[in-house]
Amino acid sequence: MSHVMNTYARLPVAFVRGSGAWLWDAAGKRYLDGLSGIAVNTLGHAHPRLTDALTQQINTLIHCSNVYQVNGQEQLADKLCALSGMDEVFFSNSGAEANEAAIKIARMFGHKRGIELPTVIVMEKSFHGRTMATLSATGNYKIQAGFEPLVTGFVRVPYNDIAAIRHLAEHHNNIVAVLVEPVQGEGGIRTLDVDFLPQLRTICDTQNWLLMLDEVQSGIGRTGKWFAHQHTGIVPDVMTLAKGLGSGVPVGACLAAGKATGTFQPGNHGSTFGGNPLACAAGITTLEVMEQDGLLAHADTLGKFIRDGLAQQLQGVAGVVDIRGHGLMIGVELAKPCGELVKLALAKGLLINVTADCVVRLLPPLIMSTEEAQQLLDMLCPLIQEFMQS
Repeated sequence: MSHVMNTYARLPVAFVRGSGAWLWDAAGKRYLDGLSGIAVNTLGHAHPRLTDALTQQINTLIHCSNVYQVNGQEQLADKLCALSGMDEVFFSNSGAEANEAAIKIARMFGHKRGIELPTVIVMEKSFHGRTMATLSATGNYKIQAGFEPLVTGFVRVPYNDIAAIRHLAEHHNNIVAVLVEPVQGEGGIRTLDVDFLPQLRTICDTQNWLLMLDEVQSGIGRTGKWFAHQHTGIVPDVMTLAKGLGSGVPVGACLAAGKATGTFQPGNHGSTFGGNPLACAAGITTLEVMEQDGLLAHADTLGKFIRDGLAQQLQGVAGVVDIRGHGLMIGVELAKPCGELVKLALAKGLLINVTADCVVRLLPPLIMSTEEAQQLLDMLCPLIQEFMQS
């Protein structure tokens, strides 16, 4: 009997080492990683520059507390703000914590405007985390079930429905912010219309709301831009990051700009581990390697290669509803629940994920080669064909 709390329906494999886009189990079987730890292992596994940087940092200083200045935080914050056009950064350990910080910024912003019950607009089928506030903001009842009463202060609209947001603007005077994922990951790799975020930016400016973007999964080059919203040219007031920022070392970030800047003052928020020297070394190195190796352009090119390959190999297969995504954030929607494909792929030596019951989700590491992407296609597409014919 395991003493680990039973919170995961784990697959029957344990990995003992990795290299690049590959993992090995204890028996020596090799697996092609099409999931990268759910969009976490940006640089794949055992990247030499990352392991060297982490080894050096471990040999120097792992943790010292936010009671003191942390030079790595200053360096990583400077880089993130330069890449995003944002003004300041709070470092946490995870995406949920980054989103908690964003929600707290929205509430304090509202209270400073004299709004007694500040409310945040959130989206159906969204996912923002599993803490009490973030699961309350999440648009998935399965995640919320059993944890009532939920945190109040959220009002929900359909994803990609700008008219619903305009309607709320006309009928509610306590809204302070909108929280939206530029691409819904857990929601099934659902994307926004190209004009949605620019229109939302205008509404937020007109209403004096904060535009808050959850880029925990879509950020850090995943879609072929540093951040997914950069495909539209807008700049948010608040943006949250995590997952790929540390290439496997836990680090999250909540960035603020414009009217959200300066909302937090000493004592308003904090974290014991957030942004410690080890986490910052991982973030700094990840961004440096991405720039030096041209991984944004590679993610865009390789993503198109995979989507085109999926479209070609799955052409005419009954029940393939849609192939969509940006960069290396790819979804294949099928006409029936397909969770079984995860185990079928595992048996073939391929790691994938199924989300929203019927969407095969691919989140390969940004260092995956074209040859490895072709191997992914050649393993996955026959499995989908056989599954849809069964």
